[in-house]
Amino acid sequence: MLDIKFIVDNPDVVKKAARDKNMEVDVDRLLAVYQEVKALTSQADTLRGERNSLSREIPKLNGEAKQEGILRVRDLKDKINEIEGRLAAVKEEFDELMLLVPSVPLPEVPVGKDEADNVELRRVGDVPKFSFPFKDHLELAEALDIVDVPRAVEIAGSRSYILKNSGALLEMAVTRFVIDKLMARGYTLLTVPVLVRERAMMGTGYFPLGRDQAYAVPEDELYLVGTSEVAMVSFHMDEILSYRDLPLRYTALSTCFRREAGTYGKDTRGLYRVHQFQKVEQVIFCPADAEIAAALHEELLANVEEILQELELPYRVALACTGEIGAGQVLKHEVETWMPSRGAYCETHSCSTLNDYQSRRLNIKYRDSDGKSKFCYTLNNTGIASPRILIPLLENHQQEDGSVNIPKVLWPYMNGMKKLTPQP
Repeated sequence: MLDIKFIVDNPDVVKKAARDKNMEVDVDRLLAVYQEVKALTSQADTLRGERNSLSREIPKLNGEAKQEGILRVRDLKDKINEIEGRLAAVKEEFDELMLLVPSVPLPEVPVGKDEADNVELRRVGDVPKFSFPFKDHLELAEALDIVDVPRAVEIAGSRSYILKNSGALLEMAVTRFVIDKLMARGYTLLTVPVLVRERAMMGTGYFPLGRDQAYAVPEDELYLVGTSEVAMVSFHMDEILSYRDLPLRYTALSTCFRREAGTYGKDTRGLYRVHQFQKVEQVIFCPADAEIAAALHEELLANVEEILQELELPYRVALACTGEIGAGQVLKHEVETWMPSRGAYCETHSCSTLNDYQSRRLNIKYRDSDGKSKFCYTLNNTGIASPRILIPLLENHQQEDGSVNIPKVLWPYMNGMKKLTPQP
């Protein structure tokens, strides 16, 4: 959420941000409603002041003057109630419009419509050149007896899977490897709820625009999260932190759920696009300082690049264009890992800076060295997400005999296992 004062002072900047992000926001209507809120609030305050003043004077009055005063107080009460009713409706519209206003992208973000307009920054690692007909991850996984899709579909419907044997162990290994790395770098490990209230979804920006992607539990007014970022950022809602404690670094592993609405018939084979998955997330709270936020953004990005390098996976880093960065993000880098079966680098990580977009919605502040209260900046990046990361792990490390080499960094987490071998 943006500061309404910024929107009032920079309507054209906000309109351009909405256009560049391909989002429909009626900024003119928002400003008109805001002026109406101010006018009605002023009227109500004036009438309340008059009522309160008159109420203090009535005990001093006598006879007809006293009765006239009582009638006037009643009349003022009715007018105040009428104005407050109008104000409540206008405020509701104002709040709804404010939730739709996107943040303004940083100057370095390229203007573009979709991922085709992202700007590639670098490629790291060599794409494997197979001397044999390579298999996709599902063929490999079935031969290795580490996945069961048909039974999962019978149990839970499409886009479901069951990892088993060393496949389940591999997922645990890669997530634990990432957690250990992040904890060694000072990130506080959390376990967080995956069922959250609407405020947490609204506050982190996943509602209202992403409501169609969330699974709801209406009886309890709860929602299943699509990322632990929701609970991690909400962890400090309505708090005032100290600048001495910032930046705060957190990581969490959670099960995540996404309906994948609008993707009918897309990526239906294998483990690329599923309804339930495991994800290690990184979240940082920092002071409202652009330079500090930029340095921490690079830290989050470097964490992931080192993870992929140690997993011996080729990847590329791209600067996301305006059409790809979402409502709250002011800057996003996408990290895409090479997937041989798809013949492309595909997104496995998303590194984002949101400035005070989330903290304003969740009322997360800190006191600076001068004692002034300010909204924090928030940043996040995927640590690792499975089963999607299993796709490049299996495909890039496959051997001609159908076996798959396990990256050395994972050996300690695999009980010493160095290779996955096909089952007879």
